[in-house]
Amino acid sequence: MDVVTGSFGYIGKYITLHLLDLGREVRTITTHPTKPNPFGARVQAFPYSFEDPASLIQTLTGATTLYNTYWIRFAYGGLTYEQALKNTHTLFECARQAGVGKIVHISVTQASINSNLPYYSGKGFQEKMLAETGIPHAIVRPTLVFGKEDILVNNIAWMIRRFPLFPIFGSGDYRVQPIFVEDLAQIAVAQANGTNGSIVDAIGPETFTFKEFLQLITTSLGRTTKLIHMPSPVGIAFGKILGMFLRDVVLTENELRGLMQEMLTSTQMPNGLTRFTDWLEQNKDTVGASYSSEIARHFNWSTS
Repeated sequence: MDVVTGSFGYIGKYITLHLLDLGREVRTITTHPTKPNPFGARVQAFPYSFEDPASLIQTLTGATTLYNTYWIRFAYGGLTYEQALKNTHTLFECARQAGVGKIVHISVTQASINSNLPYYSGKGFQEKMLAETGIPHAIVRPTLVFGKEDILVNNIAWMIRRFPLFPIFGSGDYRVQPIFVEDLAQIAVAQANGTNGSIVDAIGPETFTFKEFLQLITTSLGRTTKLIHMPSPVGIAFGKILGMFLRDVVLTENELRGLMQEMLTSTQMPNGLTRFTDWLEQNKDTVGASYSSEIARHFNWSTS
């Protein structure tokens, strides 16, 4: 039996699907245990219960592997990065007390406790906490993850479909190496039998500058949207205004700075097989057809 955090979400969903295909029994720990269960009786859902460690230990007891995807994209509704780190510590400590055999932790490329970006430094502290538990573990660090339920790529496509202009922040020459979510899931599950303490980046086979990435999406969708260069502060301001209308957080300064600093790249050899170019061609009729709200999905899912 394995436990996956966030099976009703994005990355956790595909890890769960891969485990079920392998004949594994799966439990999930989720923020919304009453959310519609796409797996039916195949996956039991339990709450995180950070405030009730005894219940969390019971949920984790008997697990061969814990696949952890828990983190937050931005602070919202009273949940801060600091609180998310406390919750992570509780989760890992409960896993230790429950006798979990191994933890496969989903991090992010270039995570570091010394990063000046809270998202990446928080991921670095998660990795440090994991190492200090003494539990056998592996860390998987994906780049930019794409797939049908992706929010970032989908919403870029949504805006390209609807607006005559789309911003390129700065030069647009900074690179991305997108990884397909199903490839990431396979890489993560493979680490359950890998070397203890290993750190593996999950990287797709293609590298684009951000400008090339946007041009590819624009061309694939058959749009004539003009890509215009603008300073990053203007882009952040534009994102906040758009977010007010959409009642969502479209783009954070943390994310933009990470993108421009090429945080979503790796020096390791690509280990994902799916080309973003091919996936986009196969999904060009549906990607960006509707807007995907981060807040509705993760905080107000019942209204999404």
